[in-house]
Amino acid sequence: MSNSSSKSVTETAIPVLDLKRQYATIRAEVEAAIARVCESQQLILGDEAAALEREISEYLGVAETIACASGTDALWLAMQAAGIGPNDHVITTPFSFFASASAIVRCGARPVFADVEPATLNLDPAAVEQLLERNPSVRIKAIMPVHLYGQCVRMERFEEIATQHKLKLFEDAAQAFGGTWRGKRAGSLSVAAGFSFYPTKNLSAFGDAGCVTTNNAEIAARVRSLRNHGSTQRYYHDEIGWNARMDAIQAVVLRVKLKRLPDWNAKRREIAAHYDQLFEKAGLADKRPLTLDATSRKPVRMLATLPEAGHIFHQYVIRVDRRDDLRKFLADRNIGSEIYYPVPLHLQKSFTYLGYLEGDLPESERAAKDVLALPIFPELTTEEQQRVVDSISDFFS
Repeated sequence: MSNSSSKSVTETAIPVLDLKRQYATIRAEVEAAIARVCESQQLILGDEAAALEREISEYLGVAETIACASGTDALWLAMQAAGIGPNDHVITTPFSFFASASAIVRCGARPVFADVEPATLNLDPAAVEQLLERNPSVRIKAIMPVHLYGQCVRMERFEEIATQHKLKLFEDAAQAFGGTWRGKRAGSLSVAAGFSFYPTKNLSAFGDAGCVTTNNAEIAARVRSLRNHGSTQRYYHDEIGWNARMDAIQAVVLRVKLKRLPDWNAKRREIAAHYDQLFEKAGLADKRPLTLDATSRKPVRMLATLPEAGHIFHQYVIRVDRRDDLRKFLADRNIGSEIYYPVPLHLQKSFTYLGYLEGDLPESERAAKDVLALPIFPELTTEEQQRVVDSISDFFS
């Protein structure tokens, strides 16, 4: 390892995400939009949220969008409205944010985990098929894959599995707003999908917010009721719902950003392609290559982008040896990084009752030990990218 990390501590920081740069480009329009809400005093849902719902539906190519308070709420609303409930089992990935599984539990159902593909770290259709074949008596009701890091899963394979086993198919599209599979956008590929607009997402609010998308009018109507305490008429409640409404200020911020999202996502793809090129050219001090694909044993392994997927690179993630040491080395050089995710869901303390043990889902467990997300946002410069890759090369030299 190079001992040059101390030379760079005074260099300008490169964060994983810099929302201040984005805000500088839209500040005037955002402030005017927020002022519009303040003047109207229509603070929850209202005309602005309704307009956002129409604009999202048009962008994604779906019949219905229902704005809500968070991505976590969106996942719960989507499943609850589609009939997932107590004693049901829902298959999902263990390599995702906690909400992917906690939303299943919130429905009263039980998460069932299948392992991921090593090349993409998305839920593996073959693993799902094996799970279903091994457990024919378990009451599996649905599958909810996660479009991890902005890349859609192999949706036609999951559609085949869902049709064969008479299961409902949902999408956790929290990280994939604008991503596509065979030209169709995430959120339009299943019975219902949940999106997050958490501030770190490609399309991000100024706080928590989310939405459900569906082509099913009955599911949409029930989501609208459930997000408002199970009510379709004020003070009349047909069922127990939740307070999961979107604030109007979040709606107007999202409307401003949605217009720019295609350009921002295109820029993310450019940055990811440039990272690929830089890593391909990078080498170690002894002239050995630094990288190969995700299944090789080079110091840095790249994740695959499937040809059918329109990847929008919510995160740019590599797999590396000595991950935690590398992360400290980068931090010493004022370069940010993040781990998505350090503990797979089946090994989380809160899910001990499910009975999983270490070794049950080996691909997810390996990924948790070696994934590292590098800085990526539309305003990241090529010079900053070069610094990131050079530093990683220095570490392994």
